[in-house]
Amino acid sequence: MLAAPAPAALNKVVCIALPDMAPFEFGVICEVFGIDRSDTGGPVFDFHVTAAEPGPIRTKLGFDIIVTEDLSAAADADLVAIPAYDKGTPVHPAILQAVRDAEARGAWVLSVCSGAFVLGEAGILDGRRSTTHWMYTDALAQAFPETRVDPDVLFVEDRRVVTGAGTAAGIDACLHIVRKVLGASVANNIARRMVVPPQRDGGQCQFIEAPVVDLDSDSFASVTAWMLENLDRELPVEELARRSLMSPRTFARRFRAELGTTPTAWLNRQRLLRAQQLLEESSRSLEEIAGDTGFGGAAVMRHHFLKVLQTTPTAYRRTFGARRAG
Repeated sequence: MLAAPAPAALNKVVCIALPDMAPFEFGVICEVFGIDRSDTGGPVFDFHVTAAEPGPIRTKLGFDIIVTEDLSAAADADLVAIPAYDKGTPVHPAILQAVRDAEARGAWVLSVCSGAFVLGEAGILDGRRSTTHWMYTDALAQAFPETRVDPDVLFVEDRRVVTGAGTAAGIDACLHIVRKVLGASVANNIARRMVVPPQRDGGQCQFIEAPVVDLDSDSFASVTAWMLENLDRELPVEELARRSLMSPRTFARRFRAELGTTPTAWLNRQRLLRAQQLLEESSRSLEEIAGDTGFGGAAVMRHHFLKVLQTTPTAYRRTFGARRAG
C-alpha cells in the first residue's frame, strides 16, 4: 500500500507585501489565512504581513498599505505567500532570498497571478510545473524557460510550490493548500465562510474570451444540485441530459462550455470530495463510503484517490480522521 507523504505543518503563514501589488490578490491571501474562524469550528493561523522595507507599501491602485513587520518573520513560516504585482517592478533581493529559504527548508510557497514571476526570479520554478494568469503565461515561459508553464489550469502544485492563475483562482490555490495539509473539512469550513465553492473544476480556458454560447444556467444549476443529492447512483449522461431536456451530445457540449469540464469528470470530483469528508468525519467502512459516494467499491475509490490525491483512502483517513478526532 502506498503511504501518504507526511504533510507539512500549516500554522504560521507569512504574506510578503510588494510595491505595486494588486489589492484583491493580497486580500485573498489575508482573507483565507488571516481571519480567526474558531467560532464556527474553523482554523486560526499565525498570520503575518511583512515587507522588505516596512512602512507604507504602494499598491497598483495608488493607495498605501502600512506594513510594520520585516522579513525576519518569514524565517520559520510554514507558508510564504506572494500576491500579484506589476511584474515590471523590481523585486527586493531580500524577498527573493526569503522565497528561496522557504523552499529549501520544505515550507509551502504560494504565488497568486503574476506573483509567479517572483518565484521564477528566485529560481524555485526551475524543474517544476507552474501557471499564472492566462495573459502572462507566454511571458512566464519565455522569462523562465526551465519551468513548464500550464496555461489551462486554475493552479499548479509541484512539491509544495503552488502557483495560482489570475485573481479569483488565488482562492482555489489557497484552499488547495489548506485541503492538502488540514483536510477537506477545514477547507470547506473556510470556503463556506467566504461563500465560495470549496473546489472548482475546469481550467482558465473557460474564462478566456470566446463566442457567447446560449446557455440555460438555471438548467445546469438544477441538474448539478440533483447530481450532488444522488451521488450513490449511476448517473449516465443520457439520464442527465433527459433531466435537462437536451440531447446527450448537446448536454455534454454545453456542460463543458459552462463548467469547464466534462459531466463525468465533474461527477468524479464531487464523489471524491464527499468521500474525503466521510473519511474525516465518520467511522464507516471503505466499502460503505464507496457505495455512498457512487464509486461502487473500495478498489475503484482507491484508484481515484491515488490518481488525484496521490494517497489511499486508508492513509487519508489515518492522517485527517485522527487529526479531526484530536
